[in-house]
Parts: sequence; C-alpha cells; structure tokens
Amino acid sequence: MKELIVATKNQGKVSEFRQMFSKYNISVKSLLDIDRIIDIEETGTTFEANAIIKAEAMVELLGLPVVADDSGLEVDALDGEPGVYSARYAGMEKDDQKNTAKLLRELEGKTDKERTARFVCAVAVARPGVETFVKRGTCEGKIATEPQGTNGFGYDPVFIPRGSTRTLAEHSSDEKNAISHRHHAIEQIEDWLKTLS
Repeated sequence: MKELIVATKNQGKVSEFRQMFSKYNISVKSLLDIDRIIDIEETGTTFEANAIIKAEAMVELLGLPVVADDSGLEVDALDGEPGVYSARYAGMEKDDQKNTAKLLRELEGKTDKERTARFVCAVAVARPGVETFVKRGTCEGKIATEPQGTNGFGYDPVFIPRGSTRTLAEHSSDEKNAISHRHHAIEQIEDWLKTLS
C-alpha cells in the first residue's frame, strides 16, 4: 500500500481522505502524524492558492508527494462569504458552532430561495521537482434555518445538498463522501492517484 501525506490537522478531513483514498490502496498520513510543529500560514485569497501554499510548503519540508486541500462554504446572499475564511468566520479560534451561529444570524429573514450556497474544495498535488497542479470540486445546495444532525463537521449541520431534504450532518459518511465537494475534487486527480496504487 502506498502512503500519501495530506497537509491538514483537521481530523474530519483526515477521516474523509482516508475513506476516499482507500479504494486506490493508498494510506494517509496527516500533519497530526508528523513529529514536528508545522504551522503553515494560508495567505492566499482563493481556495486554489491556499491549497498550493500548503502542499508546496510540505513538499519542501518532507521531500515527499503531498496532497493539500483548502475548502469552505460560499453563500450567494453573502457575496460568497465566508469563502476562504470559513474556518475562522466567527474568530481566529476555528469554532464550528460559533461559525455556524454567525452564518445563521447573517441569513436571518432570508427566504429559502435566497439561501443558495455551495461547498468548494480545491485539491493541490505537489511533488519534489514537478509542477504542482490543483483541481476544484463543488457541492451545490442551500443553508437550513437551524442545525440538524450530528455526523460530519464544520457547516455540515446547516448545509442541505441539492436534491436532498437532509443536511450533510444527517447523511452517513458513505452518503456524504459520494456527493461532497472533496469527493468531486478527488475524482479529478483520480488518474494521478491510480499511478500510485
């Protein structure tokens, strides 16, 4: 089984990557598995830029192939916010519940049709001595009026994917991973993943 570094400390993301990469016979190591303090500043203004920053910083440190993603939520009625600031929408401490509460406050009084949104994921693949490439995946949907469900993380309890009446947090992990923005981004790097397995 091949091993791949995924540049994240987010346990929810790690679990999703592990599940999605298992079909390619690829095991995942994250920044949580590396015995050094690594803090990469995400200074990009797009998901793609931040994914590339993380992936290339890790390649420089480790000299191994790295996959990094940057993802978040874009809400149409909020001009695309929270966007690249999704994890820190309510403050620097990355608090999912506070972020969700702020989002719902911002959308108070908005009709169902005004609550359209999408999850976006940019996945960058960086390797020593080879040009980095990046792919984007999205999951269209809308924002619920209150949190529902306990599965998933981040904004999953208030995001209802298109074609469903349930939030992502009410979907099983398998259901979510079949339709998520991360899934759609990973599909686009499938040819490269197959060269590893």
